[in-house]
Amino acid sequence: MTAAIRVAVIDDHPLFREGVTRSLSEIDGFEIVAEGSSCDDALRIAKNLSPDVMLLDISMPGGGLNAVPLILELVPLQKIVMLTVSEAGDDVTAALKGGAKGYVLKGIGSRALADVIRMVASGESYVAPTLSAKLLSSNSPAPASKSDLIADLTPREHEVLRLVASGMSNKQVARKLDLQEKTVKHHMTQIMTKLGVANRTEAAMVLRDALDGRL
Repeated sequence: MTAAIRVAVIDDHPLFREGVTRSLSEIDGFEIVAEGSSCDDALRIAKNLSPDVMLLDISMPGGGLNAVPLILELVPLQKIVMLTVSEAGDDVTAALKGGAKGYVLKGIGSRALADVIRMVASGESYVAPTLSAKLLSSNSPAPASKSDLIADLTPREHEVLRLVASGMSNKQVARKLDLQEKTVKHHMTQIMTKLGVANRTEAAMVLRDALDGRL
């Protein structure tokens, strides 16, 4: 039996924090090991418990963005997902540069949040697609080459795109890589956002053009 993913929830709004912990507790495969409401709580929990994934709010005493590098200084392998209402590009950039592995908006549903936590726990990164698009548009004044776009994909995203480009469906890719189909869909959403395309066919064409450019 697979061990449960150990999660800590740090948010200074008790009702929201309790809602998240209750929702995740009701989903198989998760164990809430701690709750907190401040940067100091986050540091203490990371040091003493080292949860698999820590959900961290930005707007809390001590500041969530300030907490990220401090946590990673104490526990370098700690996986952190920002769970916040902030859609500001500067906040997203600061969180990711600080070492956070995920950035999720508070409007997300419990099942989708669970999928994100699973992805981050397995070593992947995740940024809400709408925010990924904003970051790409604001940080890319000049059009990137297709090779550069492909190079921006994570190893898992590259693997998924190669299989999709070979003609596999999401279900077939999930079976091939031993993933949930929902996880493959998340990867494809991230891939299409990073590549700036509208569908999987266009994504496959970008990969083909990038490979042709290397020949």
